[in-house]
Amino acid sequence: MNKYKFFLITAIILAAVFSRLLPHPPNFSPITAVALFGGSYFTNRSLAFAVPLTAMFLSDLIIGLHSYLFVVYLSFAVIVLIGFMLNKNKSPLHIGLAALSSSVLFFVTTNFAVWLMGSLYPKTIDGLVTCYIAAIPFFQNTLMGDLFYSAVLFGGFELAKRYVPTLREA
Repeated sequence: MNKYKFFLITAIILAAVFSRLLPHPPNFSPITAVALFGGSYFTNRSLAFAVPLTAMFLSDLIIGLHSYLFVVYLSFAVIVLIGFMLNKNKSPLHIGLAALSSSVLFFVTTNFAVWLMGSLYPKTIDGLVTCYIAAIPFFQNTLMGDLFYSAVLFGGFELAKRYVPTLREA
C-alpha cells in the first residue's frame, strides 16, 4: 500500500470516529463502517484491526468507558474480519450486505452481553427476549448509521480513487 493511500484511509477513519463526538441520535455511529472499511482497505491486517480499534478507544476515553467494552470491541474485531471478505469485491450490494450483517452481529452480541452481565433482565429466556425487544429502537438507528456511514466511507474513497491516481491499486 502506498503512503498516500495509507494516510487517506487513516484520515478517513479518524474523521469518522471523530464524528462520534458530535451530537447524534443514539447508536447512529460510524464505528461499524470504520471497522468494515479498515478491514477492506488496509492490506496490513494488523493495521486493519489497530487503526479502527485504537481510534474508537481514543474517542471512548472522551465519551466514557463502560462495563461492556470488551464485548463491544470484540464485536468490532469480528466486523473487521467481515471487512476482509469485502477486499476482493466492494460492490454496493456486498458492502450493504456486510453492513447489514455487521449491524445484526453487533445487536445480537452486545444485547446478549447486557442480558448476561447486567442486572436489568432476569436470567431466563423471557428475560433475554425482553432485552432484545427493548433494544429494537436502538437497532433501527444502528442499521441506519451503519448503512449511511458505509456508503460515505466506501463511496467517498472510491470517488477519491477516481480523481487521485496515486490511490489506485497497482
